[in-house]
Amino acid sequence: MIRHLVLIKLNEGVERDEPRVVAGVKAFQELGGQISELEFWECAWNITDRPIAYDFAINSAVADPDALTRYTEHPAHQAAAGQWREFATWVIADYPF
Repeated sequence: MIRHLVLIKLNEGVERDEPRVVAGVKAFQELGGQISELEFWECAWNITDRPIAYDFAINSAVADPDALTRYTEHPAHQAAAGQWREFATWVIADYPF
């Protein structure tokens, strides 16, 4: 299994309640049911407000590196991530577990 973690930081001046952010969250929330390669899927807003904290997190798992590639190339994933590119940056970690 491969754990796929994503931590997202909203760009300066972007608020969680903006329509484009709300739409981006909805797009990510729906991915778990749209992409068969996802063995596990959860995403949520960070509840802490420390300056070094990221704003939104995705925790997911896939079976193997090939499934990870299929997931990242899936049109639904590309569309959801594309929304976030307009107002956020992120870091990713993928590791076996």
